[in-house]
Amino acid sequence: MSVRHDVWDIYRQALPVLLVALGGGLFAGLVLELVIARAADFPGLLIMVPVFLATRGNVYGALGGRIASGLHQGLIEPQFQRDDRLLNAVVASVVNGIGISIVIGVISWLALVALGWPRADLLHLVGIMFVAGALTSGVMIIGLLGLIFYGFRAGYDPDNLVGPIVTTLGDVFGMLFLLLSVVLMEALVT
Repeated sequence: MSVRHDVWDIYRQALPVLLVALGGGLFAGLVLELVIARAADFPGLLIMVPVFLATRGNVYGALGGRIASGLHQGLIEPQFQRDDRLLNAVVASVVNGIGISIVIGVISWLALVALGWPRADLLHLVGIMFVAGALTSGVMIIGLLGLIFYGFRAGYDPDNLVGPIVTTLGDVFGMLFLLLSVVLMEALVT
């Protein structure tokens, strides 16, 4: 194969996924507007948004990389079935995804205290992050695995899919579940 063929193949595989990612990013921005409208109820909420979204990419990007490597090496079959490698990677991602969400809430609250800035109660911020983190974990794992498995069976290189899939799912569902968490916390507080 020539370099030109390799470049075209990567471009052909990545472009449709990147276009979907563009739409997903725009949608996440619209949801962010709704979160901003509710941010006054929970001072400090907005400082958690960038780090929350970034950690979705970090945790589930690592999962996607492990799955892609397993598929390339023939260690993982592109289907949902009992597989210890897959199960271990998924469990580690769930623990990391939810755990880091709680840490985000605590560290954000501590930073706000240190700066003397207005802040919501620690339990409110941690609760919002916990619920959003738990919900995104489920969607990220099922969505990521489903799309990678489907793409791999269709002849796509999973390495071309992982980044855009993780970013799009993380942004869209991260913002949706963050908004849902805020709405739930508002209902509990009032």
